Amino acid sequence: MLIDAHAHLTDPYFDDKLDKVVNTARKNNFVAIITNGINLEDNKKILELCKKYDIVKAAIGFYPDEIIKSTFEEIEENLEFIKKNKNKIIAVGEVGLDLHHNKNLNKQKEVLIKIIELEEKIKKPLIIHSRKAEAECINLLKELKFKKALFHSFTGNFKLVKEIEKNNFMLSIPCNVVRSEHFQNIVKNFNLNQILTETDSPYLSPYKDKMNEPSFIVETIKVISKIKNLDKSEVEKIIFKNFQNFF
Repeated sequence: MLIDAHAHLTDPYFDDKLDKVVNTARKNNFVAIITNGINLEDNKKILELCKKYDIVKAAIGFYPDEIIKSTFEEIEENLEFIKKNKNKIIAVGEVGLDLHHNKNLNKQKEVLIKIIELEEKIKKPLIIHSRKAEAECINLLKELKFKKALFHSFTGNFKLVKEIEKNNFMLSIPCNVVRSEHFQNIVKNFNLNQILTETDSPYLSPYKDKMNEPSFIVETIKVISKIKNLDKSEVEKIIFKNFQNFF
């Protein structure tokens, strides 16, 4: 039973491929493809997808770059939409902080605090984007004593990886682990009971000549099983259990 904890099935790349992509995943024994939202329009599309495909699960959120572009009224509208649809979602994501494209941390942080406060009310886990702001995300979660967070495609240093482990947060490993020494080192040194698999599809493909899709998670399982010296079936069972416990 396979899990994709972070995908973007509303990306235009999938517009004419989605039936095939989801059916292929279903044939490969997927039980969940968690599709993450980046803004209000995207969040609405995701909820519609979940009506069509039973294995597609909704995480609706607010991507940091989208926060920067949004007015106060637009931010409040999206937060209200998340609250209103709490019973239709499995998590809130993706959300977080990003200092790669925009150095305006104050606005991002202000909204993330509001999101975390909302989480305390609706009791859903967070799927965290933390590019170039890994320490800031970890410290904010610790400061607010928020425990149920999944860091996706985490690119922070090893000290921060261990800080995630110490605080019982989760990490999801993307498909490009097949050629990424960074993610291979995380798998090697991180508690398997705190690991999930993701694609971030259509990005971070394991194949250089192909865009990514959920079914390629099988390549991630192969790498994890090799590094951890476990059968692939055992790795699948552990990650499925992690999924059940976290979501």
